[in-house]
Amino acid sequence: MINEFNVLCHSAVRIVADNKIIYVDPFGLENELNDADYICITHSHYDHFSPEDILKVKKEESIIIITEDIYIPVLKLGFNENKIVIVEPEQKYNINNLLIETVSAYNIDKAFHPKENGWVGYIFNLECERIYVAGDTDITPENLAIKCDLAFVPVGGTYTMDYAEAAKLVNRIMPTIAVPTHYAKVVGSKEDAKNFKCLVNKKIECKIMI
Repeated sequence: MINEFNVLCHSAVRIVADNKIIYVDPFGLENELNDADYICITHSHYDHFSPEDILKVKKEESIIIITEDIYIPVLKLGFNENKIVIVEPEQKYNINNLLIETVSAYNIDKAFHPKENGWVGYIFNLECERIYVAGDTDITPENLAIKCDLAFVPVGGTYTMDYAEAAKLVNRIMPTIAVPTHYAKVVGSKEDAKNFKCLVNKKIECKIMI
């Protein structure tokens, strides 16, 4: 089983499993943790690629997994080239025995996250479970085809799907657990998370974590 998972702030996710500590899009962190085995960044917007917060979780051995557009800024943070992995959408990777799949993350009817930017969400295969962290996305053909046990999905609207669309997605893919993200900091409110929970199929456990 997954030992621990949490939403720290906005879309910042921390997962502990398989003796690994994984962060996705660390942002708005209060404490210096410096315990990351892996840091995964979905895209270059400031609330997902936050150099200040990356340095709060980075340790000497941390591997950072990124899209190509932030390679140079990551080098400037002090990561060695052999600790940086550049990923593309719709691919599978084995990174020091961490099995990752990337999922295209983009807007259908908005201009904030164009598909051609090559930004991603992540699926982690951990402890025989599949964990999907969506990044900034609308409902897409790619994420409608996902099979996962745990799904972190944005609900705040404006830049991503809203709570009703997020509920529609999880009700379609039917994870065991669904966790709302991307609200109560930059956009959206805690009411969005509560409304999401109300619309989620009762067979799915919905955990509100911020």
